[in-house]
Amino acid sequence: MTVTVTATSKKDTTKSASATANVVAPGSVAPTANVQVALYTIAPAGAGNVSVQFGLDTNYGLTTWTQPVPQGGGAVSLFVAGMVASTLYHMRGVVQFGDGSQFMDADQTFTTGAIPAAQLPAITVTTTAGMTPQPGVELLDLIGGTTLFTMAVSDLNGNLLWGYNPGLTGLLANPIKLLPNGHFLMNFSGGVDGLNSVMQEVDLAGTVVWQMKAADLNAALAASCTATGIGCNLTVLGTHHDFVLLPNGHLIVIAGTQEVISGTTVTGDVIIDLDQNHKPVWLWNEFDHLDINRRPMQFPDWTHTNAVIYSADDGNLIVCIRHQHWLVKVDYANGTGLGDILWKLGFQGDFALMGGTGPTDWFYAQHGPSFATSNTTGKFSLVLFDNGNNRLFPSGGICGATGQPACYSTVPLLQLDETAKTATLTFHPTAPTFSVFGGNAAVLKNGNVEYCESAGGPATAGDIYEVTQDSSAQTVWHMLITGQFAYRGQRIASLYPGVQW
Repeated sequence: MTVTVTATSKKDTTKSASATANVVAPGSVAPTANVQVALYTIAPAGAGNVSVQFGLDTNYGLTTWTQPVPQGGGAVSLFVAGMVASTLYHMRGVVQFGDGSQFMDADQTFTTGAIPAAQLPAITVTTTAGMTPQPGVELLDLIGGTTLFTMAVSDLNGNLLWGYNPGLTGLLANPIKLLPNGHFLMNFSGGVDGLNSVMQEVDLAGTVVWQMKAADLNAALAASCTATGIGCNLTVLGTHHDFVLLPNGHLIVIAGTQEVISGTTVTGDVIIDLDQNHKPVWLWNEFDHLDINRRPMQFPDWTHTNAVIYSADDGNLIVCIRHQHWLVKVDYANGTGLGDILWKLGFQGDFALMGGTGPTDWFYAQHGPSFATSNTTGKFSLVLFDNGNNRLFPSGGICGATGQPACYSTVPLLQLDETAKTATLTFHPTAPTFSVFGGNAAVLKNGNVEYCESAGGPATAGDIYEVTQDSSAQTVWHMLITGQFAYRGQRIASLYPGVQW
């Protein structure tokens, strides 16, 4: 409530002064279904915004994001996440009122629950002496092992801060992304082609807010065919590998599909644009746009598409097609495009490789591209993880074959010129080990490059590196996960959109 206090001079009762104060009842803290997440509730009476400070003592040190008070006042509940298990935390709500005044709630305490050691990812982190990694937390997509968590977030010391158990048997996890609404969106499937997939949106407490199974997507495609003609004569196996949320709220997904070609069942992929109501409104089918006779790797798993990124500058999509060794730019034009392939990047594509030796220094069986510049058209840069399967040498030999060098993985940073059709290698370190699948790469805010080797070595393990972006590619920070593969590892600012820890 709002209280106005007036003071009157005893010597001269004609003189007085008034002040208005916002009085807020103490907040409360409650546990959630996730033992590492608390629910903090406070009820300001007037317009304002609420955040929660938390930490190991009353210096706090971390903060949640800020959420608005309902119009006219009322309760605001925020998830407090980013705490290690079995630990006492201090926290307090902070209310910033519209008149500029601020209210600090009394200190509250919350003790996180325990997680059995056998259910924790086995993580070891090393930071090079004298070097500082890009601040934030590590978002992990883990495959295999017996651990409870396949989706997890750790601090940069390797301590688990958040984890999720989907309760789904026999499904691979990939990928997971933090949404603008503070939820996580993730995909699970029974194979690389998306079989029996389940896509879930969950809040920080682990509550499923929305989900879409492969059958749901096929039903939506059938309805869309009847209503708009989009999705006719198409059945998908399910969603897999990647998705991207667009600024307009649409969701771009990758889904596997099959056609019988000359008596052989061939697996390819479609890119589907789902609107805010998850209805298909645009579709791109690789069978309609790629040469079925180009089969450089593991046919009839013909394309094995594993990533899609959105070019904000022109509204088009760049699709990563592992088994073609290509990135292709697709005319999406924010849902109005015809789906034509605007260019192909990679061996036998449309660009000339500069700063390297072709065909060897092109990427092969690649994963996880991302933009490395703020602009995404014209002259811009991309970085990705080059797994290196079936790498070609100038002699025509293939890596790993008898008499040929062993296969190896690299992290190419390419400056593209869409007009001149050149791709210039500006950074190209060789990864410590050959990773046969998975991975991703990104240029961090501090200029360093982070990349994930999903299967870094003969044992079941994954490696994530942050390295300097210079000729030495010196390791700044290294995370080793044992007993599981790390399909992707990504540095994010915090567990809250727009908040840097």
